[in-house]
Amino acid sequence: MTHHIVPVILAGGVGSRLWPLSRSRYPKQCIDLQGAGDSLLQATLKRCAITNEAPVLLCNEEHRFLIAEQARAIGVTPKSILLEPEGKNTAPAIAAAAWMLAQEQPEAIMLVLPSDHVISDANLFGAKVAQGAELAAAGDLVTFGIEPSEPETGYGYIRAATGEEVSAVAEFVEKPSLEKATAYVADGNYLWNSGMFMFRADAYLRELAAFEPEIHALTQAALSEAQTDLTFTRLAAEPFSRLQSISIDYAVMERTDRAQVVRFPAIWNDVGSWSALWSISQPDADNNVLRGDALTVDCHNTLIHSQSRLVTAVGVDDLVIVETDDAVMVTRADRAQEVKKIVDKLARAGRPEVDWHREVHRPWGKYHGLVIDGRYQVKRITVNPGQKLSTQMHYHRAEHWVVVSGTAKVRVGDKEQLISENESTYIPIGDIHSLENPGKIPLELIEIQTGGYLGEDDIVRFDDRYGRS
Repeated sequence: MTHHIVPVILAGGVGSRLWPLSRSRYPKQCIDLQGAGDSLLQATLKRCAITNEAPVLLCNEEHRFLIAEQARAIGVTPKSILLEPEGKNTAPAIAAAAWMLAQEQPEAIMLVLPSDHVISDANLFGAKVAQGAELAAAGDLVTFGIEPSEPETGYGYIRAATGEEVSAVAEFVEKPSLEKATAYVADGNYLWNSGMFMFRADAYLRELAAFEPEIHALTQAALSEAQTDLTFTRLAAEPFSRLQSISIDYAVMERTDRAQVVRFPAIWNDVGSWSALWSISQPDADNNVLRGDALTVDCHNTLIHSQSRLVTAVGVDDLVIVETDDAVMVTRADRAQEVKKIVDKLARAGRPEVDWHREVHRPWGKYHGLVIDGRYQVKRITVNPGQKLSTQMHYHRAEHWVVVSGTAKVRVGDKEQLISENESTYIPIGDIHSLENPGKIPLELIEIQTGGYLGEDDIVRFDDRYGRS
């Protein structure tokens, strides 16, 4: 790449239509949906290696350590991870990144990508980015329009002014009815709106100032008053809270006269639902897609995604069946988009399955809930090499730790000890304690909690290297 292109990755979504695999605290961009070994975010970061520039990531406070760990795991060091105090849609998020880049190099070209899309041809992706870079360098605002493979009603459309590979944008069109979508596909100049963009940082800020001066000013304030926390840049909450929630399409792209669209072949999928996942998978002879431990007899057009146990089906057609270790979801394939209604119902009932899997990721590692029953629960805890949990205490529970592998450095009160494989220790209620992995391999231990209240909010932190209160 001859131009200075900085990837800007929008990683703040949740993906509720892919519940129960996607949860609010472990969203779809962090999941290996394709079974290829990388999450959607990691695949996006690897695609962006063509720019030879460190990426800027945007995410929310709750996902910050998860996003950072996903980048670290594939050897990517972000230029910055910008933390949004709250979701305000794409126009403000992109503006914050533009202000940050404009401080160093206003003419830097931003390659703005959602973190949760699948693109099957990396070389073609690189060629299209190169096309867009030429337009962006000249001051245009570039979007990528996907040549539709079918009359999709779940996407917005872009009408190109011409049938050329690169064209001015004639108009943006809302999600259509099936009848209109069919006409759009037949027309040939209507393209799916991918949500991918390229423009210089100063060009985007120029157009934003013209059409949305308040967003222009408040995002500048949010960045100028931001605080640096480890590898994160925490945007200032007060100016950010005053922003309206608006997409880049509404705020800028539909109003500028500098919008250009680059045609993109149908090698793209936003994996927005279980049916979308089906479309990027390789079905068997009966058009079934089976992931994990799944067996079928006389089933057709059915997707089964098993995470933790054997799932079997006999004589069913056109279903989506998804199993995790704490939930099972079954829907007709033609109603897979409606899974969000289940998520909404669970949220109204205050169910934890909306937010958490039984495996919960923390900045120091992760834990997996094995048993929860009244006055006791059992967890499997993994502490990464060199990491340490906060120094803390609990008012309502005692803890027993049994080391399965690795070595634990444990402090209880004033006493510090090393605990090796097959050894254990006990932390009474109210004792200040800490747990650290001083070794070079992951520390695995079993934790047994006992007490009258076992909630995660029964933690008083005295010292935490990750800045948690």
